[in-house]
Amino acid sequence: MTEITRIAIDTSKSVFTLHGVDVAGRAVLRRNRRRRELLPFFERLPPLEVALEVCGGSHHWGRGLAALGHRVRLIPPQYVKPFVKRGKNDRNDAEAISVAAAQPSIASVPVKSAEQQAAAMLLSVRELSVRELLVRQRTQLVNAMRGHAAEIGVVAPLGAKGLAELKTEIAAADDTIVPAAAKEAIALLGREAERIELRLRAIDTTLMRRHKANPVGRRLARIPGIGPIAALNLALRVDATQFNSARHFAAWLGLVPRQCSTAGRQRLGGISRATAVIQHAKPGGQTASPWLLALLGRKPRKLAAVALANKTARVVWAMMSSGQAYRLQPATA
Repeated sequence: MTEITRIAIDTSKSVFTLHGVDVAGRAVLRRNRRRRELLPFFERLPPLEVALEVCGGSHHWGRGLAALGHRVRLIPPQYVKPFVKRGKNDRNDAEAISVAAAQPSIASVPVKSAEQQAAAMLLSVRELSVRELLVRQRTQLVNAMRGHAAEIGVVAPLGAKGLAELKTEIAAADDTIVPAAAKEAIALLGREAERIELRLRAIDTTLMRRHKANPVGRRLARIPGIGPIAALNLALRVDATQFNSARHFAAWLGLVPRQCSTAGRQRLGGISRATAVIQHAKPGGQTASPWLLALLGRKPRKLAAVALANKTARVVWAMMSSGQAYRLQPATA
């Protein structure tokens, strides 16, 4: 029997499609296996390379296959898509995963442990997702309060202080100016906003406790523009060893222009993501580096924001790769 050197798996909920090749890359195995049959099948095989496309359950199967002695490679979906043949089906998808895994330039994703997945899952489900929902609800309530108050001629400055002034002014207003029904409606919205604010504070307290317990997150939070939540998210979700350089990490974050180049002509598109804290960059500030101040002096603010976001991403990668602490660039004389 021809020796199989690599098997690619197209995963699904119940049926898994396998595509095996020999040392020459010829297809020698094409078959389906039920979910319960997958690990017993690989248990009977000698150690070989197993390639899977990164998806929701790929890390689970990667751990199980690695425990059987196989070398597991998780391939990002964007690297598999170019190799999918016309007429998409499970067999073509499995073959595309195998072809992608055979390319020496294709990077793979390390298999996460169950503990790593659980920590990131808890952060996403219990805290970040709920927090995002609550923030949206609070914004809707506050906007409704301000909108209804404006209908009766009561306005206040933006921000928490302005909102407190608005509620005080409405509560103290004479009924001839602000009818009792309007007071009751706005007070109801205010109580709901306060209830949500209490839940947000409890979530923020939990996030800060988890952030302080994570040494990597604490180091990253010292970078200007990286807050505790972003630092904790990076610490739990990013493995710096999967990127060959800081540039690759910045590209993964979407901080380099999309390319559409051909025939020797370079055509660079837009940048998908860019974040920065430009508004606090002032001479003498604690987080204002001479590099950023000089950049703001000669470039538009949006371009400077993209440059700063890219540089921040590279600093994050360097710190996570080396384990070093952040060192603020000293001001030049």
